[in-house]
Amino acid sequence: MSATATDDIDFEHATATASRALQQMAAHAVPATPQNFEVWFKFTLGTSPELSKLINILIESKRGFDSTTNRSLFATYVAGDPGREANPVDVLQQLQDLLSTARDYLEASAADNRNHVAALGGVAALIDQNADPRPIIQRLVGELSKAVLRATTLEANFTASLQELDKIRSHLATAEERSRTDALTGLANRHALDDFLRAAQIAAMENGKPLSIILIDIDHFKTFNDQFGHQFGDQVLRLIAKLLKDGLRADDLAARFGGEELVGVLPGADVKVARAVAERIRNAIAHRQVTRRSTGEVLTGVTASIGVAQFAPGETITSLFERCDRALYAAKRAGRNRTVSESELDPDTAAA
Repeated sequence: MSATATDDIDFEHATATASRALQQMAAHAVPATPQNFEVWFKFTLGTSPELSKLINILIESKRGFDSTTNRSLFATYVAGDPGREANPVDVLQQLQDLLSTARDYLEASAADNRNHVAALGGVAALIDQNADPRPIIQRLVGELSKAVLRATTLEANFTASLQELDKIRSHLATAEERSRTDALTGLANRHALDDFLRAAQIAAMENGKPLSIILIDIDHFKTFNDQFGHQFGDQVLRLIAKLLKDGLRADDLAARFGGEELVGVLPGADVKVARAVAERIRNAIAHRQVTRRSTGEVLTGVTASIGVAQFAPGETITSLFERCDRALYAAKRAGRNRTVSESELDPDTAAA
């Protein structure tokens, strides 16, 4: 059991939560393994809204919790819980420095204000003594001028601090974007893909709309690398990544799945629509000429094989990808440069 699950609750609360988790597991026939217990403890504790939503959907739809589903829940919401530092150490140091600077500004301003109040008190004493008003006015104007200058300086200092804070916020946003983007292709990386799929899976089960994926594998990619070098292989990969992204809608996601495999996630699209999209992308790839930047040589024959599958409510994302992968390799076996959907597989292949 990870320490973070109980860091913020006391012993009695943790014990009661554990008891309720075990009762829930028994009610839904979930084996009481350590991994399953971690998932259901987290569900019962309510610290992960996405996990709670998904388990509730599974319960309401009476999908059951088989071993594949249980493993997927653990891998996604416990073992795969990002738990990562939101801010790098250097950013925390910058924030600490800004806080210290702001505190210094305020302390200096407070000290000046106390001196200013004392000085005004002295002016007031002169008025009480019915002294000559001219030096009193001159002194009062001087004190008020000092107050205005101090206020202006303080405002300028805080404006500079706000500008520094905006820079830090911008740097954090850029770092977050980079952490979710594949450096080579510019597509979403596996982390961003997992987050998008998790949300799309829950949305599909909530609203009953379809969800499909397309899996693209570049044909003979190893040959490109071996014959022309990795730089040309990278060039081909970037080109196909662009064609994939251009072929999807704004609400879809184009991501690099790994190696030369790319994936498109299409919320709201059934397998028929997704297959048509995949076929357009495949055709665009097959008709695109590639020019080697190093030599200017124009090459043809760059193709890709594509598998298509539709999410079945209640299944795991792992299961969805396995079916899509079988469709992809059916396309490879059939001669490459083609699109195959799961609905085109024979029953033996689909269940393999």
